[in-house]
Amino acid sequence: MVDELKIENVVASATLSAKIPLNQVVAHLPGTEYEPEQFPGLVYRMNDPNAAALIFNSGKIVCTGANSPEGAKEAINKVLEGVQEAGVDVDDVTDIKIQNIVASAQLDGKLRLNEIAFTLRNAEYEPEQFPGLVYRIEEPEAAFLLFGSGKIVCTGGRSIEDVKEAVKRVEEDLKEIDAL
Repeated sequence: MVDELKIENVVASATLSAKIPLNQVVAHLPGTEYEPEQFPGLVYRMNDPNAAALIFNSGKIVCTGANSPEGAKEAINKVLEGVQEAGVDVDDVTDIKIQNIVASAQLDGKLRLNEIAFTLRNAEYEPEQFPGLVYRIEEPEAAFLLFGSGKIVCTGGRSIEDVKEAVKRVEEDLKEIDAL
């Protein structure tokens, strides 16, 4: 059984209806980096919430590093405020969408990774290359890294509920084959 699920990272995106003049934004928004010869987007690092946003000329914004969906949405709203303060009209914002949630947890007990690899469909394990086993589930769609210590990392969920349901499903799968 999982004691505590820890959200490690939330990735969210939004799209503005207008193009964003990145040179104009970088001149007015502290904490930004823009080196178009190395990367086409502007990088905006913020402390409150603790997150980073990639802002593209096309109007696309991608936020990463938040530790909750609410924090990711708050970070995107902070980006929108900063872009507006730089004199860019951003009236039409398409929905802020959670793209990915990464969470970790500790299972009660050690995992027998070799047994899992041979028994469960959609399991990949190459211990010479990486100590974790990759296990994918389809409903809800998610991918897991499973470690012998019982630590698991879940990625691919688009809501906290998805992540909780995916972890529950993996626990059931492991108990069913007596690998936990």
